[in-house]
Amino acid sequence: MTFRARHLLGIEHLAPLEITTILDLADRYVDLNRRTVKQSDVLAGMTQINMFFENSTRTQASFELAGKRLGADVMNMSVGQSSVKKGETLIDTALTLNAMHPDLLVVRHGASGAVNLLASKVNCAVLNAGDGRHEHPTQALLDALTIRRAKGRIQRLTIAICGDIAHSRVARSNLILLGKMENRIRLIGPPTLMPTGIGEFGVEVFDDMRKGLDGADVVMMLRLQKERMDGGFIPSEREYYHRYGLDAEKLSHAKPDAIVMHPGPMNRGVEIDGDLADDINRSVIQDQVEMGVAVRMACMDLLARNLRAERGRKIVGTMV
Repeated sequence: MTFRARHLLGIEHLAPLEITTILDLADRYVDLNRRTVKQSDVLAGMTQINMFFENSTRTQASFELAGKRLGADVMNMSVGQSSVKKGETLIDTALTLNAMHPDLLVVRHGASGAVNLLASKVNCAVLNAGDGRHEHPTQALLDALTIRRAKGRIQRLTIAICGDIAHSRVARSNLILLGKMENRIRLIGPPTLMPTGIGEFGVEVFDDMRKGLDGADVVMMLRLQKERMDGGFIPSEREYYHRYGLDAEKLSHAKPDAIVMHPGPMNRGVEIDGDLADDINRSVIQDQVEMGVAVRMACMDLLARNLRAERGRKIVGTMV
């Protein structure tokens, strides 16, 4: 397997072959997770710390379950009650964690670049579980696995990403990954929710859902991230749903076998019609949740292999 990374901080530095390596291994973990006995000893003897400065029930639970199924000792740090709330700097936190000798550190933080800073101060492997508006690499990887299993490939597809592009780290990671895998990407949403300089990404931009969805293989809806908005980005949720919420009529402009995705949590009746979200013939939203555990298992497995190899070379080096 080809995977050279020491950390998983984003998609940007992954080569297409490394992405394929993660997806191939994750496919094997999907099979494991569907068995009666789901345990593996791949991370036996290793310690995984989950440190979430932002709440995310879905992502944290997925990482915790992934680590436990691989046999790691998993600890969830309650940041809300930690020294961070008492004024400890991020660097102090990193040095404290490093002294505990963890092997895998999973971090979610509201500031872009915070996870990269932590990674530069610790000796373990760091996984980015979302940092500000920067990246959310495992979400993009699980989306890619979901698409590949539904469509039989992850190349040369027309993929529409719809909604709040400007505030979405999910959108950014997906743009990078899907671009690396040679897909045609369309961004659909109001101009107020498009980031500046989006034309540099080599994508098509639409403010009309029906035109943007025409002939799409994949329709990926995004959550309105109201917690990151500091102004009037949309007239009202009702008006937003009328123009940009996905319903059966708008979806009819995509290909008849187009799949519907959403990273969650969903605002039903705002970004997507509830009945459509639950339509087992079109929606793969629950598949995304299942793929999330398998992808995170694959990422931690591969990083652990590299970490063990690095430590082994250091031991050999001290003996020479």
